[in-house]
Amino acid sequence: MAFRFRPVEGSFYDLFSQSAQHLVVGAGLLAEMLADGADREDVARRMRDAEHAADETTHAIVRQVNSTFVTPFDREDIYGLASGLDDVMDEMDEAVDLILLYEVKALPPELSQQVDVLQRCAEVTAEAMPRLRTMKDLSEYWIEINRLENAGDKNHRRTLANLFSGSYKTIEVLKLKDIVEALERAIDAFETVANRVETIAVKES
Repeated sequence: MAFRFRPVEGSFYDLFSQSAQHLVVGAGLLAEMLADGADREDVARRMRDAEHAADETTHAIVRQVNSTFVTPFDREDIYGLASGLDDVMDEMDEAVDLILLYEVKALPPELSQQVDVLQRCAEVTAEAMPRLRTMKDLSEYWIEINRLENAGDKNHRRTLANLFSGSYKTIEVLKLKDIVEALERAIDAFETVANRVETIAVKES
């Protein structure tokens, strides 16, 4: 019989799951922002609320680390995972904010494809977080995130090629490029989270 010598602090797992659920909400709002006829000011307001809620969860994780004598896995990894999840939300919030502030009328169709990738990343991450309790069946998670990140990279390159094709005015290119890069950073941030989970799983195996 195998014994676990580290006490299990279940609230950490609940908080990580909660943090990932915020990302599902954020990705959904991002998709809503790109929809035809969207009330962008309302979507941006709800995204700010969602980002604030995500920050609160991140702060709760940090407080839990600071008040727990023995954590379920390394403190550095807990901080890193919490920060990584928070970074994803920040990038999605920035993309929504830029769309609103720049008052972009026509968005390239490739942006919807990137948001589809982000929504899938959020869903896969939310499904994986509860499995941190047992560290089982997590490899399929980081493999899928890596696949999605590669798809996002290809789409990113196609989007940039479209932007610089001459179809857009210079000022529109500058605005859209900022939005495109925020989406790319959000996808990359999801991969950073997956890499952190892989590191934790390897250490705990």
